[in-house]
Amino acid sequence: MSTVPLISRLPPLPAVRDLLNLYHLQAVKQLSQNFLIDPKLTSKLVSAAGKITNGYVCEVGPGAGSLTRVILSRNVNKLVVVEKDKRFQPPLEMLAEASGDRMSIVWGDVLSHNLTNAFPEESKRDWNDQPPNIHIIGNLPFNIATPLIIRWLKAISERSNAWVHGRVPMTLTFQKEVAERMVAKIGSRERCRLSVMVQHLCYVEHKFTIPGKAFVPKPNVDVGVVHFTPLATPKIQAPFKLVEKVARNTFSFRQKYCRRGLETLFPSSMRDEQTHKLLQLADVDGTLRPFELSIEEFNRICQAYSIILEKYPSLERYDSRSEDGFDDTLLH
Repeated sequence: MSTVPLISRLPPLPAVRDLLNLYHLQAVKQLSQNFLIDPKLTSKLVSAAGKITNGYVCEVGPGAGSLTRVILSRNVNKLVVVEKDKRFQPPLEMLAEASGDRMSIVWGDVLSHNLTNAFPEESKRDWNDQPPNIHIIGNLPFNIATPLIIRWLKAISERSNAWVHGRVPMTLTFQKEVAERMVAKIGSRERCRLSVMVQHLCYVEHKFTIPGKAFVPKPNVDVGVVHFTPLATPKIQAPFKLVEKVARNTFSFRQKYCRRGLETLFPSSMRDEQTHKLLQLADVDGTLRPFELSIEEFNRICQAYSIILEKYPSLERYDSRSEDGFDDTLLH
């Protein structure tokens, strides 16, 4: 019986660097573009996604296609690339043609693009099964990286967007300091709201760091490659917006006792009483700093806050940052 080769070679193609020169493709600062064209590093980044052979991949922001070539060479069944910048049309269309109908291009903003229909029905897996052979990979522009992962974490919590297909993993790049925050442990100086939001929904690994000098143009920071695998059961049993609100308020006074941040969940007229009740229900020490709280303690705080909301439902709209204390956007 013949076996499918692990590497499927593309026909000879011009080097990515030559294509950038040929089409006068320079990185646009306003779009936070930085090209990664070192073959060893692009190969290492794709390898960080795990086995993608015979799988389905969505690449975010392919640019001139340096990562795209590596993904296609791993013998994937189908690759969908989502690119906002139409200047990259010539090199991407060249790759799509060379792929033998395995690659398709979506021109649009990934922040608003829905991946629900990006992958075939037969690739779906039940949420409690192993992750499907579907992967999201991308060298993300810095200006969209954090908003995008927050949007996708919300989709994971709802099992919507790409995650209607199961626990689809992601391998993405972030500024090194952002990558370190995502994996930060309890008590570390990097631990923040993002640490809680990521770790309660995903098993997250900071795979390796790419030095800034490897990119064109060279950014002022190094870049972390982060791998996310959605958890079968979230560690915090509460709606995404509620968890995000509690984490945001708690870390709003990072160096003070967590009680200080939690107080901002309530208007001044009921602040002392309800903060005391919240900590009592959650069985959490109010003199802990926010970065000293475990995910389990955040879970208990969210459960306690949910109980208080049942009695005072209007608190769901309360936002201490808004002028009148109530922000209707929290409900949308």
